[in-house]
Amino acid sequence: MRVFQALLILIIINVTMVYAQNKPPDQPPAKVVISKIVFQKLAQNRSFIGTLYYDRVSHVSSEVSGLVSKIDVRDGDRVNKGISLVNLDTEILEKEILIHKNLIDQAVLHINHSKINYQRMDSLYKKGGISEKHYDDATFVYQDALLKKVSAETILEKLLIQKRKSVINAPFDGIILEKNVDSGDWVQQGKKLISIGSVNDLFIKVPVAETLLKFVIAGQKVRVIINAYNKEMIGTIDNLSPIADAKTKNVFIKIRIPMLTRVAQNMSAIVFISTGSEQKLAMIPRDALFKFQGNDFVYTIKQAKAVRLPVNIVTYLGKSIGTDNDHFKEGMPVIVEGNERLRPDQRVVIVGEN
Repeated sequence: MRVFQALLILIIINVTMVYAQNKPPDQPPAKVVISKIVFQKLAQNRSFIGTLYYDRVSHVSSEVSGLVSKIDVRDGDRVNKGISLVNLDTEILEKEILIHKNLIDQAVLHINHSKINYQRMDSLYKKGGISEKHYDDATFVYQDALLKKVSAETILEKLLIQKRKSVINAPFDGIILEKNVDSGDWVQQGKKLISIGSVNDLFIKVPVAETLLKFVIAGQKVRVIINAYNKEMIGTIDNLSPIADAKTKNVFIKIRIPMLTRVAQNMSAIVFISTGSEQKLAMIPRDALFKFQGNDFVYTIKQAKAVRLPVNIVTYLGKSIGTDNDHFKEGMPVIVEGNERLRPDQRVVIVGEN
């Protein structure tokens, strides 16, 4: 029995020595970058679904009738102010312009000839060398030549205006929303040809309950996410619709957003709007956030080790979030880089601060 106990002790000693010899070295501390928490007064907000639309839309029509000879745009094209959209055929118009230019030249010849004759008759009439009728006839011919020139010039001016209006241009920088005409179509004066939305007047309309309007301020910056591209940006509350929905009592808030490419009217967006009064919140960089089992957390540092803390997101502000958790204190460090593979209680070393 004693021999067995001795052997067992010997085995335990040998195993302990082997483990001590083969024990892996301590893992080096993870290198992390931190940011320190600051507090700020902000209002609570929540997300609403909104719809993109162009607040300024022009339904471009023709001021003259004519045959469409050329279309320079397609649906969805981005156009600059003044660019040609539709061209009407001007072949006949060009001939009429040429005719009236010739009529003006002809009128100038008649004016020069009748003027000489009028001046001659005027001199003779003053000397009593001709009758009053001959003088009146010469005066009439001269004045008639002057009026014919004025008439031809007026018609020519009208034709030139008509020619200019045969090229229909974009009224502002915009996106072609709808094209209702094509080459070879005959268009009547006033017919809607193209709808164009101003790229500088892109808005999101968001329905919110009337009870929340007291928290909405014109000029307020709000966080916006364009769902189609998962693109985040900052919008500005412009104003609200003057008419509430008769049934729901919801009111549409208009939010101006920067110009976008490849955007379609009626696309959806998420907008974060204030839904409460201001409160003092801990501001944490969004880079510090990570998900665990569907919830939001951050890592802070205590005694050179990573400590995981839950986060209740109250509001978003640019690249930061506001939280009302009591465990966050002014100046507390949170890890913003190197937190992806951390584990609770893992040793860390700070290599930088944002």
